[in-house]
Amino acid sequence: MLTGRKYRLAFTPEQAEFAGSIAGICRSVWNTALEQRREYRRRGAWINYHEQAGQLVDAKTDHRWLKLAPSHALQQTLMDLDRACREHGTFRVKWRSVRRWSPSFRFPAGDQITVERLGKRWGRCKLPKFGWVRFRWSRPLGGAVRSATVSSDGHHWSVSFVVDDGRITPGRHPCATAVGVDRGVVVALACSDGTLRDRQFRTSGEARRYRALQKQLSRRHKGSVNTKKTIAAMRRIKRRERDRRSDFVSWTANRLTTRHTLVALEQLKTRNMTASAKGTVEQPGSNIRQKAGLNRSILDKGWYKFESALHNAARYTGTTIVKVSAAYTSQRCSVCRMVDPESRESQAVFRCTTCGFTDNADVNAAKNILADGLSVSACGDFGIARSVKQELGGNPRGVTTPTTVEVSWNPEASARGGRQLVERLARETASR
Repeated sequence: MLTGRKYRLAFTPEQAEFAGSIAGICRSVWNTALEQRREYRRRGAWINYHEQAGQLVDAKTDHRWLKLAPSHALQQTLMDLDRACREHGTFRVKWRSVRRWSPSFRFPAGDQITVERLGKRWGRCKLPKFGWVRFRWSRPLGGAVRSATVSSDGHHWSVSFVVDDGRITPGRHPCATAVGVDRGVVVALACSDGTLRDRQFRTSGEARRYRALQKQLSRRHKGSVNTKKTIAAMRRIKRRERDRRSDFVSWTANRLTTRHTLVALEQLKTRNMTASAKGTVEQPGSNIRQKAGLNRSILDKGWYKFESALHNAARYTGTTIVKVSAAYTSQRCSVCRMVDPESRESQAVFRCTTCGFTDNADVNAAKNILADGLSVSACGDFGIARSVKQELGGNPRGVTTPTTVEVSWNPEASARGGRQLVERLARETASR
């Protein structure tokens, strides 16, 4: 299957300048092609990738600076723009700004890329129009290179290889256990087995330093040298925070998919949940500031990043990922199944008003998520529109991607399906 390998490049000053030039050319091609597509749409017409690629060849005659960039990189830029316009709409695709866009470009032809290992810590790759470029050999390549993307985070240049490692999704998971995961803003992840997983992505010192830099930036002149230095310092803090978050979600996703056959998640649309509140700050009852704080907390915990990492890790273990409705999971008792908002005494305490069951509120929600996921995975149709006959731990059709099922909650089906699945798991474990 296809997977990614990212390494830090060791550009020479000339290579770094050349990479910045190529990224700038690709950005200009993106913006020009996007404006052309918008003009066509305003007239009620449509222009596709093939026509723009042909016009790009003619443009190289009049604008010789376009020839500095590899042709495949420019064509790939147009292909990315075409896919973005088809998926999101021409007028929703964003411009690539000089200040906000992270420079990057892609070489889609893997046969034009050569990778060699020089020693324990260093390797080199041969890229079109670059020649040999050294990079830190931080992990094995593990497969044939299909494409390469060169990108910059404002301080370092990196290369990401898409490689074919030759592995396939296993047909059966070695374990016979399931887990439910509840995502929160105080604790990042709560599992149905009682485990709470969280990590501090920014230290208190970094938070104070970032606030001080924000105050400095407000006093700087736009476009000045000091402004660029302040922005670079702020980006270094954000980069460390982003790396810690990526490490946390990848590590957690690996542990969950390795130990469990089924992982149940809430069906959350993070983009809609983090949309800005309507109104103005001065408008009474708008709650703009409160909503902004909630959005920052959700994005800080990396809900969507964790879900993506979980899907990626499930490809190697054959774990089934089930997405259930989030309705009432935090207000429902995992023992007696009664729903009462009063049972949620606080953010961390759940005490059922009917049976008196007490547990961590996030763990109780994770147990409800697991019960909903077990019911559908074991029994199929229970009060939902379409059939989702999915057997736990099996892959009879040889599917190479993890199975994802989206369902709604049915209390009777949840309890009945959970009992049936537990009994079947016990039989399978005893037979082995």
